[in-house]
Amino acid sequence: MHKLTSQIIIGFLFIIHLVNTNTADAKAKQTVSIAYLTQEQIAPPALSNLDPVIKNKGEIGAELGITDDNTTGQFTGQKFELKKFIVPVNASVADVFNKNIKGKFQYILVNLPADQLNPLADLADAGQTLLFDVGTRDDALRNEQCRHHVLHLLPSRAMRADALAQYMMKKRWTKWFLVTGPQAEDRLFADALRRAAKRFGIKIVEEKTWEHTYDARRTAQSDVAVFTQVDDYDVLVVADEQGLFGEYLEYRTWLPRPVIGTQGLVATSWHRTHEQWGAVQIQNRFKELAGRWMEEQDYAAYLAARALGEAATRTQSNELEKIKTYLFSEQFALQGYKGNPLSFRAWDGQLRQPVLLAAPRSLVAVAPIEGFLHPKTELDTLGYDQPESTCQ
Repeated sequence: MHKLTSQIIIGFLFIIHLVNTNTADAKAKQTVSIAYLTQEQIAPPALSNLDPVIKNKGEIGAELGITDDNTTGQFTGQKFELKKFIVPVNASVADVFNKNIKGKFQYILVNLPADQLNPLADLADAGQTLLFDVGTRDDALRNEQCRHHVLHLLPSRAMRADALAQYMMKKRWTKWFLVTGPQAEDRLFADALRRAAKRFGIKIVEEKTWEHTYDARRTAQSDVAVFTQVDDYDVLVVADEQGLFGEYLEYRTWLPRPVIGTQGLVATSWHRTHEQWGAVQIQNRFKELAGRWMEEQDYAAYLAARALGEAATRTQSNELEKIKTYLFSEQFALQGYKGNPLSFRAWDGQLRQPVLLAAPRSLVAVAPIEGFLHPKTELDTLGYDQPESTCQ
């Protein structure tokens, strides 16, 4: 009995030792605090009953990224915390930043429209933070309007256009008919497509601006066929980022031609048909968490959180300068379920990454396409390479 009592006492003391050790470890854990900043947007009119309106694009991707960071952090003595700030439609993003974020968070995942990104980046004290842009694709924000404390996670329009152009070169579909929508974003993507065509030796044989009705029945019956009666071309390239008319073009053109661009074959950072390189695993995890497919903003926010986690783990630090230096270094490599490691371009803050070329229900190709070479990395054949950059 005495022996048993001694064993119980020893076991009890051992448990106390473990509790004390774990408590000390918990206190010693290094914390990386991250803010997620977005603003509610007025939902545009529904263009199709088939497409649900998703109000939390990006948010759940960030949560999943933080979960993965903390899985690693259990072994590295680090803790990653995410605080979400969702600004109401008519409220001020700047006021929320100044009141709730300034001086409290150095790392901010920003999911805002392009015209709100630089006003945020230029606020007082925002220069002492690192902003992860998970919502824009504007080339100007990566060039003449760049800010060196802003990292861009989504592929730019130029990267998307170059990905499409490379695949068209492979197919030898080098005569384009370019159709541009009436919105400012459509014109920006059309500019990127013209740049890509010139860059890869593709000829745009015809250009038109869509100015017809958006009534599906009339469009299907007459407008598209008449509108597309032009000289011969290999492929119809459409710039319609809001999806106002692009879906009506396929199977209704005067000539039997494929459609690419913002509809038909699209260039995207993420797509539900992507299953290679472990993508099925992250697709299933996200769907279980969110109850829906992962969107581009979700993927971008996930990558932003994981990039921070990777940098903090490798540097064993939560200090801004150490993490920023590592993110821009050649040692940084982020696994993004797309085959090649991802990294940031030091000259403009753009995340290098393969671009998926996808049809609605199948993955067609992944750019850069084989055969397009670069002295450093083939990923820099997509978008603005360093000699082309106007980011100062």
